[in-house]
Amino acid sequence: MKASQMFDLTGRVALVTGASSGLGVQFARALADNGASVALVARRADRLSALRDEIEARGGRAVAIEADATNREAMLRAFDTAEAALGTVTILVNNAGVAQKALRAIDVSPEEWRRVLSLDVDAVFYWAQEAARRMLAAKVQGSVVNIASVLAFGTGKGVASYATAKAAVVQITKSLAVELAFKGVRVNAIAPGWFVTEINDKFLETEAGTALKRDIPMGRFGESGDLDGALLLLASNAGRYITGATILVDGGQVVQLKG
Repeated sequence: MKASQMFDLTGRVALVTGASSGLGVQFARALADNGASVALVARRADRLSALRDEIEARGGRAVAIEADATNREAMLRAFDTAEAALGTVTILVNNAGVAQKALRAIDVSPEEWRRVLSLDVDAVFYWAQEAARRMLAAKVQGSVVNIASVLAFGTGKGVASYATAKAAVVQITKSLAVELAFKGVRVNAIAPGWFVTEINDKFLETEAGTALKRDIPMGRFGESGDLDGALLLLASNAGRYITGATILVDGGQVVQLKG
């Protein structure tokens, strides 16, 4: 089979959380460019509308749905809206997430801990669970792609809650994969390293950012499109025998940490 056929997502319906900025925007573009209809879900409606218009101008199909991934009722409505507009979601990209404030572990308040874990762990589990339930009810096969981080495999100072959350995402991925594989619902994760986004671009230009870059064997930060290959592999039939896996896309950072 040709690669163009293996990675073709024509007829598939994807839902991307956190689709209004950063990696979520590129995930949505990559899925749409390869044939999927895409439900764009995030809190910033204006940005979602702009991305929907861009995708449609490129010949794709998308719907913009305003919802907070930590709000259960809003997210259930988002799934309903996506289904009504596009059909059953068969690709879920659990991308919505938040970084923690730079605090020592002993200074992390219960409120800060819960703020990070409610989105970076709870929402990941709940929406993977909901997507799988709907796929099973519709008797269709599909793929869940959770977004973890290199910090699931190594940590540092000031990231205790975030690193804990991303390690939990890896275990959620494995647990769901084991239970859903027999029904044809695959669950995998991508663990990005340092990627330049609007959230961190100024920081990565600082001396501290330069120091981080020196720890990456490839000698650079991730760029737009560097995650597309991993995403398309896990979302498409090219990865039909892959489940429970976490793909590191980090320029070799974790390998160097492990020595």
